Amino acid sequence: MKSTDLPSPSLKGLFKPFSHIFFILHLIWDFVESDFVTFAVPNTAFGVIGAMASSVLVGEAPFPAQPTLQILQRLPNVVAFNVANLLVFDLANQRSPDSGKITMDQTRRCMLIVIPATLALNYALGPWRQGLFIMVLTWLYNDLRGGDEVFLRELIIAVAYGMFNSGSLIVAVGPGNSLSPLGLVWTVVVSGIILTTMQIQDLKDQDGDRTRGRKTIAVYLGEWVSRTSIAFFICFWSCS
Repeated sequence: MKSTDLPSPSLKGLFKPFSHIFFILHLIWDFVESDFVTFAVPNTAFGVIGAMASSVLVGEAPFPAQPTLQILQRLPNVVAFNVANLLVFDLANQRSPDSGKITMDQTRRCMLIVIPATLALNYALGPWRQGLFIMVLTWLYNDLRGGDEVFLRELIIAVAYGMFNSGSLIVAVGPGNSLSPLGLVWTVVVSGIILTTMQIQDLKDQDGDRTRGRKTIAVYLGEWVSRTSIAFFICFWSCS
């Protein structure tokens, strides 16, 4: 009997699904890269390190301290919470992606999938309340252009840091927990530091902010006022 030759799949066909996955992961990184180190990393650190002091930051009564290994096992969940919610913000913040990898309409369609998926992730991990607030803040900052208004921009970002930080802490200690009064105070203090000092990042691109019509404190009140207030609040928080 003559054997029938069966077509063998090419290597390109075998690896095609992996190339699609790699492209999606790389695209996600392109969106969140600029905010990952300044947003996701410190928020993740706040949650994980805060979980190690969970006996005073979590729960109404003294919360039992958890083993460090158990907390570190939740590190991927904390990172996932931060990256997913950060991705929603960065997708909404895109005006016209210049990479050529994705169009504005494709970005809009991605948000139709990413937002429900992120809400589901927030619910599964525990901090669904923080997740809802983050969505509202994203809408205020991007769609209503609150990010272009002086003082309001700083306030929105500071509150967003509070939501990300408290959410990261809840994920790190496990679902079903809430912040203690001291944990809430500590979160507010960190947000206050961000609110009063974050304008330092606006000093380097004042010309660009003027061109875009963004009313930063440095543009609206002047660079001298901005630098003076930064120096004052750095000294204030350092002595507090």
